[in-house]
Amino acid sequence: MGQQSLDAWEHDERDSAFPERCLSVTVRGPWGHFRRIEGNVVKQTYRIIPRTTVAGLFAAVLGIERDGYYELFGPNRSAIAIEPVREIRTINMPMNTLSTADGDLQSLNGRGKLSVKLPDPTTLRQQHNYEVLVEPAYRIDVALADEERYRELRSMLEDGRSHYVPSLGLSEHLAELEYHGEFDVEPGPKATADDQPVAVDSAVPDGVEDVIFEAGTRCQVEESPAFMATDPGGRTTTEFTTYTYNPDAKPLRIRNVDAATVDGRTVVFV
Repeated sequence: MGQQSLDAWEHDERDSAFPERCLSVTVRGPWGHFRRIEGNVVKQTYRIIPRTTVAGLFAAVLGIERDGYYELFGPNRSAIAIEPVREIRTINMPMNTLSTADGDLQSLNGRGKLSVKLPDPTTLRQQHNYEVLVEPAYRIDVALADEERYRELRSMLEDGRSHYVPSLGLSEHLAELEYHGEFDVEPGPKATADDQPVAVDSAVPDGVEDVIFEAGTRCQVEESPAFMATDPGGRTTTEFTTYTYNPDAKPLRIRNVDAATVDGRTVVFV
């Protein structure tokens, strides 16, 4: 069918777009690392899986090559909600690495028809400290305006198949995908600045000023990449999102929020 018209996405009375339906998946694994852009001696991780990483994860399921999926998951062409479903914990883990820069690779069977380049095993290892997520788990709701790709993704998830091995950031942090099904997306409870706050299960984009702080409830904020585009050098981040979330994987009470209801949960899409 090609691309689905965006007019098919429902709009509430404040003209905020919601998809009519979405696919819902929990992604989890023993470890995860979503490297923060800021440089540091310790390679720190985002706590909430970035939207760009979610797009790459589903692109791996679909078998789309690197840098080939940014438009598919671009603004006004996709909607993603991210909910932590397990307490967010991290540890620092030292790792020994080898450089994969072109100048540090050596060819195997260089005179044969098939040549493979690998890091030189005689090179001294470099040790880096990585901040690593422990048993991360996120429930992700995803909708695509491209109907053909949406149906393909649904079929792959239903069958438990993936073209490439999904991971949680680093290739060695393998991910398990649990498909919950396809759900209608209904407009959720509305809250203006003067209304009673809404309990939101997902991470809330740009919601830090509207959080109702309560005793015993933790709240954290982080900014992470949301959208990317190709450029002559490969790719670049075109937009960031600031997420507010509860690291204990519990709801936050928010005012002035456009929320949706998916499978009995209250989420906010980006």
